[in-house]
Amino acid sequence: MNKFVVFATLFAAAIAAELPAYSKPSYPAPAYPAAAAAYPTPAPAAYTTKAAYPTPAPAYSKASNEQPAYSKPAEEDHPPMPFSFAYEVKDDPTYQDFSHNENSDGKVISGSYRVSLPDGRIQIVSYKADEKGYVADVKYEGEAKYDEYKPAAAPAYPKSASPVESRYPKPAYQTEDSYSKPIYTTEKAYPKPTTTEKPAYPKPAYPAEPAYPKPAYPAEPAYPKPTTTEKPSYPKPVYPAEPVYPKPSYPVEPAYPKPAYPKPTTTEKPAYPAEPAYPRPSYPKPAY
Repeated sequence: MNKFVVFATLFAAAIAAELPAYSKPSYPAPAYPAAAAAYPTPAPAAYTTKAAYPTPAPAYSKASNEQPAYSKPAEEDHPPMPFSFAYEVKDDPTYQDFSHNENSDGKVISGSYRVSLPDGRIQIVSYKADEKGYVADVKYEGEAKYDEYKPAAAPAYPKSASPVESRYPKPAYQTEDSYSKPIYTTEKAYPKPTTTEKPAYPKPAYPAEPAYPKPAYPAEPAYPKPTTTEKPSYPKPVYPAEPVYPKPSYPVEPAYPKPAYPKPTTTEKPAYPAEPAYPRPSYPKPAY
């Protein structure tokens, strides 16, 4: 059976491989009748509208303090122009170290600036700005140092030997000895006290605190003490006895006899007829 299925599959594959390849047929395009003539849409009738009469505007008298209305000058719209600039400052004694450069073609602005930070690093920012926005790239050079700040000593500049200084006479300042010393009046002599004892001040006399009578509360009632220390005995509760329910009786399961099957009389396998040998078919080759 398996061989027959294999042969049938091979036979179908051989037929599919040997079938001739036909060209795709071409059909003429269908001809449709011409469309009907399009009639012009008639224009709507012209209706006469009601004449619009102008509404007279109210006439107000001008205020005496009203200021004249000045016309705002028209602002000129100048197109963006290309430009370019750059500068740099570096002064070690004052720790000034920065620079900036920028270029523009009228549409895109690009540039960069360089700044010396207090921790010793140098910050470099490269940027670009156009109609889409501003984009910056920040970089740092060097390592941060957090040592104690020590200002550098001021540079010693040589004195100028200019002859201009000698033209002017040196000013003559008045010495301190030439000023007249002020004369201060002596302090008045006040008589000294003849005693060192502190003055005796009279003590203040406050009124005596009033004596309030003590409130009289009623005496606490005397309750009789119990004559016994035994705990009271309470009767035990009596509960009804639990009911006795009869056990349910279920029907006994019937006993079914076991089926007896006949035992086989042989242990040999059945002999099936051999599969017939089919001749391989031969097909003529197609003529193209």
